[in-house]
Amino acid sequence: MTDYAALIPVNVVTGFLGSGKTTLLQKLLASPRLKDTAVLVNEFGEVGLDHHLLENVTEGALLLENGCVCCALREDLRESLRDLFSRRERRVIPEFRRVVIETSGLADPVPIAYTMLAEPVLQHHFRLGTIVATVDAVNGRAQLDRNPESLKQAAVADRLILTKTDLAPAGQVNALRTELRRLNGGAVLIDSNVEFPDPERLLMDDAFDRESRDREVDRWLQDRVSGLRPSEHPHGSQAHDGTYSFSVRVDTPLDWSAFGVWMTMLLNRHGDKVLRIKGLLNVAGVAAPVLINGVQHVVHPPVHLECWPDADHGSRIVFVVQGLSRERIEASLKVFNALANPAMVSESVSPVRDQPALETAPSRQ
Repeated sequence: MTDYAALIPVNVVTGFLGSGKTTLLQKLLASPRLKDTAVLVNEFGEVGLDHHLLENVTEGALLLENGCVCCALREDLRESLRDLFSRRERRVIPEFRRVVIETSGLADPVPIAYTMLAEPVLQHHFRLGTIVATVDAVNGRAQLDRNPESLKQAAVADRLILTKTDLAPAGQVNALRTELRRLNGGAVLIDSNVEFPDPERLLMDDAFDRESRDREVDRWLQDRVSGLRPSEHPHGSQAHDGTYSFSVRVDTPLDWSAFGVWMTMLLNRHGDKVLRIKGLLNVAGVAAPVLINGVQHVVHPPVHLECWPDADHGSRIVFVVQGLSRERIEASLKVFNALANPAMVSESVSPVRDQPALETAPSRQ
C-alpha cells in the first residue's frame, strides 16, 4: 500500500466571488517555501491568477515567477491531475511537490475532495491537503445567508481566512467571526489583515504530514477540537439551512470495529449532510490516539500519533452537519460503543490498521 504521507498533497483554495482568494494565493506563492508548487486554476472563474505573477506562457501551462507551474483546469479534475503528473514524470514541466487548486467563486469544493479521496488512480499519487476558504468581512454574512456555495465553502474548510476586515465595522466583523465559529468550529480562523498569510500554517501543515502533524494536532486541541459549548448552538435554528458545528466527547475507549460500523452507516445514510468530521480518538487496545478526518462521504485513512499530546485521553470529535440532530448523533455513537466488547479484540492485532471500515469510501453505486 502506498505511504499516504508520501503522496503529493493537493490543497484547495476556495471562496465566494470577490472574497480575495486570488490575492491570498498571490501572497502565498511569493514564498520560497512554495516554489515547488503546481497550481490548477478553474478557467471559468472570475479571475484565474493575476497576470503580474506570470513570467511566460507555454502550451497549456504558465510559469510563475517563483518557478511554480500554473495550468488552466480545462477538463475534468481527474484528467487534469493525471495529465499534470504525466507531464512531470516526462519532465515536460518542472517537478512539483504540491498542487494548489484555485476554484471559481461559485464552486462547491466537495466534489474536488471526493475526487481526491475516492478516485483509484489519483490515490496512488495524490492526497487531499488542507481546504482554505476566504470570507469577505464586508459581504460575508449576506453571502452565507443567500448563497449555498458560500455556505458550503466555509463549512468544509480547514482554514477560514477573513478578508477586508479593515473595511467593515468592528461589530460586523465580530458577528461574522461568531457565525463562522458556529458554522465550522473545527477550522482555524485567521484575519488576513492582522496576520500575514503564512504558507506553512495555511497550506503546508496538516495531520498527514509527518513534520507538521504535531503542530496541527496542537491547533485542534488548543481552541478547535473542543468546539463550541452546546448552549452556544441555537437548537432547532434553521439559519443557514440548519448547518452548524458541534463536538462530541467520549471518555471511555472506543471499540474500533463498532466505531467503523457506526461511521460507515452514518455516512451511507447521511453523508450528504455530514459536511466535515474531525476527531482525536482513544481506541481500545491502542496506546496512542488515532486521528480521523473526512469530507462528506469519504474519509482519509486514519493516522496514528506516536503518543498523546496531553493528559486528556478522551475522544473528541467535531462535526459540521446540515439538518442533523447533535443529540441523535451523540446518542447513537454511545449506543454502538456500549454494545461493543473491547475485550474481544485480539491483543496481537491492531484494531485500527487491520479494519478497513474507515479506509474505504462507502460505495456510491
